[in-house]
Amino acid sequence: MIWASKLAFVADGAPATAPGTADDELLALAMSRPRDALARARRILAGQPEPLQALVAHQAAGIVLRETADVSASIRELRQALRLARKIRSAQREADVLGSLGTAFVYAGRTADGLAAFDRAVILSTGPLAGRVLHRRGNVLWILDRYAEALDDFRRAVIVLQRAHDPIWTARALNGRGLVNLDLGFPVRADADFVAAGRLLGENGQELEVAHTVLNRGVAAFCSGYLPAALRLLDEAAGSYRTLGMPMQTLSITRCGVFLAAGLGREALTEADAAISENQELRGRSTSRARLLLTAASCALAAGQPGTALDRASSARRVLAPMQNTWLQAQTQLLIVQAHYELGPRSARLLRSAERAAGHLEELGSAQAAHAHVLAGRVARDLGRAFDAYLHFSAAAPSRRGGPAMSRLTGWLAQALLAQVSEDSRLLQIACRRGLEILDEHRWTLGASELRAQATAHGAELAALAQRHAARTRQPRLLLSWSERWRATALAVPAVRPPGTGFDADLAALRQATTRLEKARREGAPAALFEREVVRLERAVRERSLRTPGAGAPAVAGLDVAALLDELGDAQLAEIVDVDGTLHVLLCGRGRVRLLTAGTARDAMRAADFARFALRRLARARPGDDLDSAAAVLSAAGPRLQEAILGPAAHLLRDGPLVVVPPGRLHTIPWALLPALASRPFSVAPSARAWLRAHATRPPERRRVVLARGPGLVTDGAEVPLAAELYEDVTLLSGAGATAGRVLSALDGAWLAHIAAHGTFRTDSPMFSSLRLSDGPLTVYDFEQLGRAPYRIILPSCDSGVLAPAGADELLGLVSSLLPLGTAGVVAGVVPVNDQAIVPLMVELHRRLQAGYTLAEALLAVRAAARDDPVQRAAALSLLMLGAD
Repeated sequence: MIWASKLAFVADGAPATAPGTADDELLALAMSRPRDALARARRILAGQPEPLQALVAHQAAGIVLRETADVSASIRELRQALRLARKIRSAQREADVLGSLGTAFVYAGRTADGLAAFDRAVILSTGPLAGRVLHRRGNVLWILDRYAEALDDFRRAVIVLQRAHDPIWTARALNGRGLVNLDLGFPVRADADFVAAGRLLGENGQELEVAHTVLNRGVAAFCSGYLPAALRLLDEAAGSYRTLGMPMQTLSITRCGVFLAAGLGREALTEADAAISENQELRGRSTSRARLLLTAASCALAAGQPGTALDRASSARRVLAPMQNTWLQAQTQLLIVQAHYELGPRSARLLRSAERAAGHLEELGSAQAAHAHVLAGRVARDLGRAFDAYLHFSAAAPSRRGGPAMSRLTGWLAQALLAQVSEDSRLLQIACRRGLEILDEHRWTLGASELRAQATAHGAELAALAQRHAARTRQPRLLLSWSERWRATALAVPAVRPPGTGFDADLAALRQATTRLEKARREGAPAALFEREVVRLERAVRERSLRTPGAGAPAVAGLDVAALLDELGDAQLAEIVDVDGTLHVLLCGRGRVRLLTAGTARDAMRAADFARFALRRLARARPGDDLDSAAAVLSAAGPRLQEAILGPAAHLLRDGPLVVVPPGRLHTIPWALLPALASRPFSVAPSARAWLRAHATRPPERRRVVLARGPGLVTDGAEVPLAAELYEDVTLLSGAGATAGRVLSALDGAWLAHIAAHGTFRTDSPMFSSLRLSDGPLTVYDFEQLGRAPYRIILPSCDSGVLAPAGADELLGLVSSLLPLGTAGVVAGVVPVNDQAIVPLMVELHRRLQAGYTLAEALLAVRAAARDDPVQRAAALSLLMLGAD
């Protein structure tokens, strides 16, 4: 969970002198160009100013220091200004300075002193100043979550300031009213206020405050569920803040919320911790620090780090102790309980704490009350207290009826958990289906395939509940349907391409920077500058992609099991489902779906790691190495893998083609090692629906072949010219001609493509997994720019077929970008391969394809031809056929 940011800068400095005076200009400058204002104020105070000049200079300095996070220094300056206001006996000046000081007190955690200062300021102020003081008090009341009082102050302020024809302060009051509307759940109404405020501020040269309205519009877009628009607006605001030299803690909190909604928990935690460090360095506001710590706690929970979450939330509780902020204190209590729940063990004491948190949040009218009730219900369920669980899930379930998508999703999860406790299978399936439909609506507002994949994490528990029920009741077709409902759904449609010009330019610049970096490293030259440039450009590419809006929600059709069985014909499909760590095999074929239980996911991962180790050992073999010993290790790995992954299903496989549909984290293991698969053509698909779509893909009429080779290969891609001799319609790209642009242009719509190049899989950022061409890396982002991917593509590079699990059961990597764009089948490497051993294998593969073999049949023939040479056999076993052809 994440809360709307309350770190917004409070517009300040209401001049009591006539408009256009020097005093007026200095106070306005404090909120427009703060560094310039502070410098001017210090120059004035360094001289011998008149009392009024000194008062304004101290007030301007106090405002700037407060907004740049040095609150203690701000209070000292503003107290000096207050003494001068009383000395010159100006009630208006005193009221104005009290408003500035009241805000600083609240930022410092001295809430009672701050509100007392405002109450005195309201009594003293008259005319337009009264509207400005009401605006500022409304801001701090909003910060303290006292929404009804804040909205009343802002409404009164707008009326007073419009009558006084004061556009700047009218804009500020509109902006404040928008923030309250946002927290009250009216993002459209809030956005209208922000737009109107931004227009008035822009017309009057208030650069910093225009940036605030842009930031606030980003928050409104986020609350409305439009994540790409939110990221675009936040990036725009960040650019303005950097130019003006302002802290960006408010923006960081909002970005954390967007990242969490997109399922990017680790990125959100990194952002939050950086903002906390900035706040500490700048000696920032206590309220700001508390909210940042709570944000970091939420992010840590989403990133699977409950210990970190407990540490951050406990620190926030200490900061909040002297404050009168019941909202934040109740939310802190909830986060602490949630962290303890994740850490374990469950206890009656933990249940009481969860119930207290739910009760407090409910009394406050917080939307987080539903989360708290779900948490309390889980604790009660785990303790065997079914009735208490029933009550809490019942209390949370009504949130499914309205509000943002994530709140409704929580409500449907509560409804599903309620059905589970009540043992109502029909209600359970309805709740799971409706919840996933809501998440679908949310995901298709996202254009980036990375965001679509990661966002599925929000539906993981709903999918798991439905799968668990189907497995427990031994209903094979139902388990198949639920497995397909939430498997590789991000690959169901192509990603929406970011706007071409800037994105293509960023990708080209990234290739150039990467090439310069690699050259510097080869030559032993200083590389730090190039490393920073690559990081900057990768960030620019990724952020541009994340900002891409979705193209609307396509219909997410469930799997038609009967149609799948018809389409399989004599082939079989084995879909492997991980339910609570146990692997279940759904064996489909000849009109039947059978359910068998295999081993555990843990044993399968261990066996897969053992097999990969053996393959890497043979790939790195040198003359004189003990190849027989390495081959024996490899041979032993296959049966272990098979027992863990297929179990008894291995003995029920018929002769003929097989399609394997594994869970995401088991997708790119060396499947050919399994004895049951060694003598049959098989392919691996992300889902049965993906296989059906690939199987239905028709080849282009023109059998155009594209062969390309990148630099730095030991063999110089020797198979490429040999394969070229087998075809008539061939485009051959090598040397300086094998650039990313030329290769992509040639690939578009080809019948067959083969790229011999060094491959790199990026575990830290799978979308930057790449093939090395003459002018730099060809990444997943590049492949996503294709109009139509090649019908068949061969990528014999190291790790080119590796896909990273993401979200609930999604996949990210080079191959994941090709299948949705029209590729029927891919041959790719899932571990590093021996460059010399791969050459004859690739030539044999092309001979078979030219003779009319399918990719799976051709790859089977290649494995058979390589069985007498341990290194070649390892290279053949490292290749995987993905897709359907």
